[in-house]
Amino acid sequence: MRAKHPRDSETVMSELMMPQHANLLGNVFGGVILSLVDRVAAVCAIRHAGRPCVTVSVDKVDFKEPIHVGELISAFARVNFAGRTSMEVGVKIIAENVLTGEKRHTNSCYVTYVALDDKGVPTEVPPIVPETADEKRRYDRAAKRRASRVMDRRYDTGAGE
Repeated sequence: MRAKHPRDSETVMSELMMPQHANLLGNVFGGVILSLVDRVAAVCAIRHAGRPCVTVSVDKVDFKEPIHVGELISAFARVNFAGRTSMEVGVKIIAENVLTGEKRHTNSCYVTYVALDDKGVPTEVPPIVPETADEKRRYDRAAKRRASRVMDRRYDTGAGE
């Protein structure tokens, strides 16, 4: 299986926030943001794997600042790490005031996906080959998060006791 570079799967999606996306204060619902996160990360994972992929987990999401009606939100996704059948996709959300051009980084999170074969069984994905210092840093940090997730899963199921 041919290794891939993180840029091979880069995905960007943008959406203008309208009144139906917001609460009574005009702030966009967190679920709207999470929906965009899952969609952009899924496309990124599918591009990397070349197979259908399913969401396994979404790591801690902090809403640093509210996003308002009328702002354009852009979600940037990239595969940080690939295991045997799973991938960690990093997603960054930027809110933009399209009138002034002011941009704010409002959210970041990591989403884990597993690739599936034609029978719906987890299947192998290509490895990631980080090249730049930033890609190597992201890869190393993702590998540590993956190890922590695996340990948590073992502990939660009693397999680690």
